[in-house]
Amino acid sequence: MAPTLYMIAPSPPVRSVLITAKALGIQLQEKAVDFQKGEHLQPEYLKINPQHTVPTLVDDDGFIVWDSHAINPYLVSKYGKNDSLYPKDLKKRAIVDQRLHFDSGVAFARGITIIGQILREGKTSLTDKDKESLTQVYEFLEAFLDGKQWMAGDSVTIADYNLYATISGSNVLVPVDSQKFPKVAAWLKKVDALPEAEVSKKGLEVFTTMVKSKLQ
Repeated sequence: MAPTLYMIAPSPPVRSVLITAKALGIQLQEKAVDFQKGEHLQPEYLKINPQHTVPTLVDDDGFIVWDSHAINPYLVSKYGKNDSLYPKDLKKRAIVDQRLHFDSGVAFARGITIIGQILREGKTSLTDKDKESLTQVYEFLEAFLDGKQWMAGDSVTIADYNLYATISGSNVLVPVDSQKFPKVAAWLKKVDALPEAEVSKKGLEVFTTMVKSKLQ
């Protein structure tokens, strides 16, 4: 029996889990949660995840965990053939964890605030403050990549998957300037070319169409 992933395809955190599962060769049973119909607030879903967020993973043994920054390390730790995506070496893992926390606390947090204003509050254009906020994220990432091939070192990790899912969405709002941020632009292309990243592209297309339809 395959693990079940409760999801919304355009969601960056969901897309990061899809990429991770693909890289690990895990076949997930995908269950879409319709937020517009309030399915995330139904008692049966709240019993699984009282925070009523996506993604939520229900493993084949009944174990439940939500938040992509918890799901992806769990998947690699349980199903990975090796620890390359989430190293056991404490120092290497600490760098991956830092990037994951940066994603959840800064990169994704800033992007979702703007996206929420667009989708729920009718915002039709980005302010200078919005652009500055996301540009600063790119500045941080450019620094993270200094002397590194990938976000946490010289090999791809789940830090790349999580940040790619977030930044590919932010890129729709404020395109990454390849002149100012050549390392980030090159990194985006590298992750985009990975075979496992293919599973996120349909969701990104939906996200792009949805957001651009709201912006003038």
